[in-house]
Amino acid sequence: MTEKFDPPWLDRMYNNREAVPTHPEYLRRWAAQSADAMRSQPRELDVRYGGGPSEHLDIFPAAQPDAPVLFFIHGGYWRALDKRDHSFIAPAFTKAGVCVVIPNYALCPVVTVPQIVMQMVQALAWTWRHIARHGGDPSRITVAGHSAGGHLAAMMQACLWPVFGKDLPAGLVKNSLSISGLHDLAPLMQAPLLANLCLTRDDVRRASPALLPAPAQGTLAVVAGGDESSEYHRQARVIREAWGRRCVPVCELLPGLNHFSVLEALVQPEHRLNALAIELLQAR
Repeated sequence: MTEKFDPPWLDRMYNNREAVPTHPEYLRRWAAQSADAMRSQPRELDVRYGGGPSEHLDIFPAAQPDAPVLFFIHGGYWRALDKRDHSFIAPAFTKAGVCVVIPNYALCPVVTVPQIVMQMVQALAWTWRHIARHGGDPSRITVAGHSAGGHLAAMMQACLWPVFGKDLPAGLVKNSLSISGLHDLAPLMQAPLLANLCLTRDDVRRASPALLPAPAQGTLAVVAGGDESSEYHRQARVIREAWGRRCVPVCELLPGLNHFSVLEALVQPEHRLNALAIELLQAR
């Protein structure tokens, strides 16, 4: 925790919008495709998983019962975006027989990153307890997330579920997928770009997946775009180094993809990332 980083360099490494000048086009496309998904897909919107104003989720059920469940967590550096910006994730997976759950969470600086982690624990516990009513199989939950959502996906893989509910199984999360995830929060604490996260040393210690013990069961797959910054590439490597190849059997850089296009690859049926997600969802 004593390592020093150069703040201007950190901002260059973590400012994804500056690194991808066309990022507004991606966000507009996601919004339009999400609106289409909301109109065309069977769905249950704003289902409460907790009592807070942001503690609700959207469910896109599969056509058949007992479907594997994809619990997708959006990114935005824990301080931006919304589940409804990411409904476009659902159609590719419901078409493949998957029940999709997309949760919301409160945003920094109103809450802290560890508080967001606990919101996702609560949302996943709700999903395990109730998803069978919506056609999902609670024994086959895969958590996926992009950017800050990738961080949260890894945290869910590391969660000690019986600590948070006596009814919750240790293997509540079957496996997980971190897409351009942030697994070591220490450098973010020193990046001026991210000052309003208000990260403390204790936050970094408690909420960096790479500083937590490797999960006793399940696996985490880690990918990042080949065109992302060297820090995002390091963030992918550091969790494999911390948890080992048994827990992190997949750690890949996907050629030609930036921080935004890598998420779009998730819903392209011909892409390696989509195939990887389907493989995780089909695991028994």
